[in-house]
Amino acid sequence: MRLARHGRRDRRRGAAEVPRPGITLPLGLGIGRLVFRALNASEIVLATATAITFALAPRPLAATVLLVALAVTLAVQVVVLRPRLEARSALIIDGVTPPKSRAHLAYIALEGAKVLMLATFGIVLMFAG
Repeated sequence: MRLARHGRRDRRRGAAEVPRPGITLPLGLGIGRLVFRALNASEIVLATATAITFALAPRPLAATVLLVALAVTLAVQVVVLRPRLEARSALIIDGVTPPKSRAHLAYIALEGAKVLMLATFGIVLMFAG
């Protein structure tokens, strides 16, 4: 929620929404869909490149396990969650109020897990010698 004039809370908007002049909800959702497609595509390219380097030279088992876990996490986001989120945003763009969904929360939780796995991955490789 954002604060309205005089410090009162404006309950018309969600906590994550930041109004921008000229950006409607359908336009914002469309932009978000494009951004997440691009981000996921870049993650897939980077994960593939990392997997190729792992195939070319021996790496610590812990790093390999983390790489596989990262790939599985990304696959769940791209194959399972993103289609659900895109279908939900399409309904909203069409003016339909979709049923409540926890897909956003699951996506965010997986993003947090990826951050922790990536940090651990980097530490494991840093100390691998």
